[in-house]
Amino acid sequence: MLKPHLLLTVVVFALVGWLAVHYATQQNSSWPTGSASNTSTRPNADSNTGKAQGGNGYSSGDGYRNSYGNGGERNIAGQFDYYALVLSWSPSYCAENADRNEQQCNRRDGRRYSFVLHGLWPQYNYGYPSSCRLPRRPFVPDNVIASMLDIMPSRGLVIHEYRTHGTCSGLDPAQYFSTAHRLFNAVTIPQRFRSPPEAQYATPSEIRDAFLQANPNLNADMLAVVCDGKGLKEVRICFSKDGHTRACGRNENQNKLCSSNRVFIPPTGASARQTAPVNSAPANVDQQSPLPGPRMNYDYGRSNP
Repeated sequence: MLKPHLLLTVVVFALVGWLAVHYATQQNSSWPTGSASNTSTRPNADSNTGKAQGGNGYSSGDGYRNSYGNGGERNIAGQFDYYALVLSWSPSYCAENADRNEQQCNRRDGRRYSFVLHGLWPQYNYGYPSSCRLPRRPFVPDNVIASMLDIMPSRGLVIHEYRTHGTCSGLDPAQYFSTAHRLFNAVTIPQRFRSPPEAQYATPSEIRDAFLQANPNLNADMLAVVCDGKGLKEVRICFSKDGHTRACGRNENQNKLCSSNRVFIPPTGASARQTAPVNSAPANVDQQSPLPGPRMNYDYGRSNP
């Protein structure tokens, strides 16, 4: 028979062991499933203004943080729902950045751009992946960069787009940019947006209708117009993973991206420095509304990312 002090020691050790097992079980049952990438966050950003809306990532109540791809995970290369081909209206950019980007806005050969390719963005039906991890360094070779400069007139933009968006496509740089170039070439730019010499005004519906008329394969739910108080910023056109036009997800909510009834469209050429008159800012544009879509305030003209 065990002596009382030895019996007490055994009981104490048994109790400590039981508590340790119970604590470990509770920890395992409460640990989140999925990979580490599921917990990554990015600053919320307004696609129209390019201003970050906060540094704490997406809150659980704003509809973005819980927006996953078909696999139930975020920021996994190749896991997304569709592409948004983002066409940027170069005169709007150059009206504010001509002195910073000679390659795009003040070319010595006299060339002036209208719509250029901002990027090809893998999207979830609501939300989007960004800067996906790869087993290799996301390096873009010089020959690939050179192949894009006719429609993306900035080395810095090409490099940035692959690191931020191309890494989530599941494609290497050559494949990703080849796909982007092919989809850009598949879109017919309406005549009124081919190097217009004079400033214009239009409603988002008129801009959208011009693209629909020039591209019979598009439906109204396959594209969206982006604007802010200074004028036209982008046109987004949605494609499936295999390159066919398709309906956009909730990211391209037209009422959020541009609800104005009067959009200023600056002209190409030297007069592109012209900006919209102070009293002509589009009505009904909520400048503070958080919109899905990557930030747009990086320097297009920089030579390094």
